[in-house]
Amino acid sequence: MMENPWKTKSKRVIYENPWIKLEEHDVVIPSGKDGIYGKVSFKNKALGIIPIDEQGNTWLVGQYRYPLDEYSWEIPMGGGPIAKDILDSAQRELKEETGLLAEKWTMIMRIHTSNSVTDEEGFVFLAENLSQGETAFEETEQLQILKLPLKDAVQKVMDGEITDGISIAGLLKVARLLNI
Repeated sequence: MMENPWKTKSKRVIYENPWIKLEEHDVVIPSGKDGIYGKVSFKNKALGIIPIDEQGNTWLVGQYRYPLDEYSWEIPMGGGPIAKDILDSAQRELKEETGLLAEKWTMIMRIHTSNSVTDEEGFVFLAENLSQGETAFEETEQLQILKLPLKDAVQKVMDGEITDGISIAGLLKVARLLNI
């Protein structure tokens, strides 16, 4: 394990809302010179879920992503409070966005998104033994739901139709695990 070559002299909160906190750090960079670093901390864990039924189908969720100013197809995902059990939050997200309930849950991945500017930590779950219930979209969500073969979802990754990092990593990992 390598020792941290960065030295933090001070830090201050620049901005904060219910979802993120932005800090500016006065640092000594690895070369020994003074510098600054911006860090975005999320107040939730990122959670992605890949539901798979007995026929090898999965579900994608489509929505307009405000920060990107474009439409995005993704695996069902959302945030879970840092202090709350991530599996409970993942189960809630899957039900909210697809109406699906799963009897079997397997965490398949821990992932850091854009680790040069954020400490966000994400987790991807495989959800199996599914049953259909009702969705419960949040008021900020206007979602489309697409059921398709897992191999077709992976092809959407390969064709650049899915650009969300957690979705890409999760779908490719599940494809590898299931030899698709």
